Amino acid sequence: MLATPGVLPSPVGEDRWAFEVKQDGQRAMIYLPGDGTVLVRARSGTDITAAYPELLPLADACGGRPAVLDGEIVALDGQGRSDFERLQQRMGLAGSPARAARMAARVPAHLMLFDVVHLGGRPVTGLPYAERRELLEGLGLVGAAWSTPAAIVGHGAQAWETIRNAGLEGLLAKRLTSRYEPGARSKAWIKIRFVRTTDVVVGGWVPGRGGLAGLPGAVLVGEQLGGQLHYAGSVGTGWSRTERTRLAGLLHVAATDTCPFAEIPPVGGAQWVLPRLVGEVGYATRTRAGRLRHPSWHRLRPDLAPSDLA
Repeated sequence: MLATPGVLPSPVGEDRWAFEVKQDGQRAMIYLPGDGTVLVRARSGTDITAAYPELLPLADACGGRPAVLDGEIVALDGQGRSDFERLQQRMGLAGSPARAARMAARVPAHLMLFDVVHLGGRPVTGLPYAERRELLEGLGLVGAAWSTPAAIVGHGAQAWETIRNAGLEGLLAKRLTSRYEPGARSKAWIKIRFVRTTDVVVGGWVPGRGGLAGLPGAVLVGEQLGGQLHYAGSVGTGWSRTERTRLAGLLHVAATDTCPFAEIPPVGGAQWVLPRLVGEVGYATRTRAGRLRHPSWHRLRPDLAPSDLA
């Protein structure tokens, strides 16, 4: 079951919602047949059990009671926050158990459990969220590599303020009466990201495909540091077609054969422009290299010149 992007539910009636911290990791379904084995599948259905050997002891965590659990595998930073860039070192290792075991010692993974969809040999997807949550918490699943983070009923504004001050990515609001809808992106689950904004300089673009042929599929942006333009990421969402068309005209006028970034970005098919267009983008977090994660275009800033950002 997937969440729909949205905003916090109104304070009026917010007691009909539970709020969970939005984790930044790899979604996983955990299958516990009750026979001493465990199977971990990614959202795609791929078997990723071997990539996370620290989760193997989960096989006995339910005391032989069969269960299917929903959760997010994360890697935590020094402050206990999920760090997707750190987790990427653990992903894709299912085909190399020996390397996965070595990486587990260097970058431990942790499973955040938030739902149960099958328990004791019967599906529980038809039960409301509040009842499923009670079943999940009743399992007492707390271990060195897994936990069941709290869900708070009501108090959405306070929860939002807390996660924002803690530098977390966002919240998930889940309607207490909602059933579990496998494969659906449901409005009964709402993901609310804390969006930060920054002003950037456009240094290049990548042509779109299909219906976007001739228009920018994404722009390559940077930030002024030490008198140089440092690549900050690729932004491919946030425009209407009218805005893309207008931006395409500006990009063609500013075309150049010289890359304006201090280091050439690893982007295939990039076309460079003179670094004179300034835009405002929203983003969720940054990587340790300073790249923007989940960036989205907000608007052009014709009132600003690149020199204003130095």
